[in-house]
Amino acid sequence: MPGFPFPILFINGKLSPSKEFQWSASGFLGIIVCKIVYDLTGSISFYCFKGYQKLSSKQRVEWNNRGFSTFHALIVAVTSFYLLLFSDLFSEDSQDTLIINRTSTLSNTILGFSIGYFLTDLGMIIWYFPALGGLEYVLHHGLSMFSIFLSLISGQAQMYILMTLFSECTTPFVNLRWYLDVAGKKGSMIYIFNGIALFFGWLIARIFLFIYFFAHMFGHFDQVKQIFPLGFYSLLTIPFFLATMNVFWFWKITKGLIKTLTKAKHSQ
Repeated sequence: MPGFPFPILFINGKLSPSKEFQWSASGFLGIIVCKIVYDLTGSISFYCFKGYQKLSSKQRVEWNNRGFSTFHALIVAVTSFYLLLFSDLFSEDSQDTLIINRTSTLSNTILGFSIGYFLTDLGMIIWYFPALGGLEYVLHHGLSMFSIFLSLISGQAQMYILMTLFSECTTPFVNLRWYLDVAGKKGSMIYIFNGIALFFGWLIARIFLFIYFFAHMFGHFDQVKQIFPLGFYSLLTIPFFLATMNVFWFWKITKGLIKTLTKAKHSQ
């Protein structure tokens, strides 16, 4: 059978050529959009931000990289928020289909788009290693891409994948913090306000949301057990590792915020 032969060994059901084309197209679109936004970020910054011209070549690469990182985060966060809360795709009684088996064209597209982004970003991280991030970023991107891929080709557990993608809503605050630091605005009020927003955003989207994630998963464990074997064990383990990384990063964010607020208080 052409297409994705290895995962088929673990997945119940068949993959249609039309779906494979949709997934491939959305993934390719994600890569192309990353390239376009990367170039646009550089061009716009060159003419609109004087400090951009003073950056080193490595800083410019990271500056542009964070541009498409922010764009991806906004797209997937808004789309995930809509699919999870405003559409009836995952409402308990909206369909006869089990929640873990529900998909839509939009959910498939956004998952494929995210694979394209993570593949692009991971490629840049490895190419410029360790300038754009250390091994923890490689692990995070690798696990995320693997989970999204399994959910996409199996059509299962997409609700849980969308929950984790919504947590990307904190990424713009992380990137803005870096931009302000590089621009020499570390002591500004906007830097402080962004740090506070990052703290509460991370607390809600990456701590509280993951608590709800695990509570929902074990509350629907009768359905979760029907996920194909590789997907089932991945769902039990990978979110735990991601949640652990989120707690570790939250600890660093909290320390940084306390340090910033203390310094601001002493400077008054």
